[in-house]
Amino acid sequence: MKTLGMKGGSYSLNEKTIDAQVLPNVRGNYALGKTNERGTFVVGYVGRSDNDLNARLKQWIGKTTEPEFKFSYAPTPKAAYEKECSNWHDFTPRSQIHPARPEKSDWKCPVVGCDK
Repeated sequence: MKTLGMKGGSYSLNEKTIDAQVLPNVRGNYALGKTNERGTFVVGYVGRSDNDLNARLKQWIGKTTEPEFKFSYAPTPKAAYEKECSNWHDFTPRSQIHPARPEKSDWKCPVVGCDK
């Protein structure tokens, strides 16, 4: 079974909850989605922030139909990029292209067989 590898359960995508759960000025990864009737979080989008996950999540408020989020912190921008790639390959969110490398990096996707 594939896992996002993110903290705890899912949280409501609103400013109050983001501030209560996510530290400011910290890089990390996130997934937007919703919990289905069986209690499973269904991934609709995966992403990352290389510098402020709290602020990045707030940018989604009112701009997505996904009412919940999950998240994890990343020790380095490269770790955040690689986790985003792995999550994207594992969950293939709808209407999303392969994650972009950070500017000025030549990092490759860590997923075997991917040429991005």
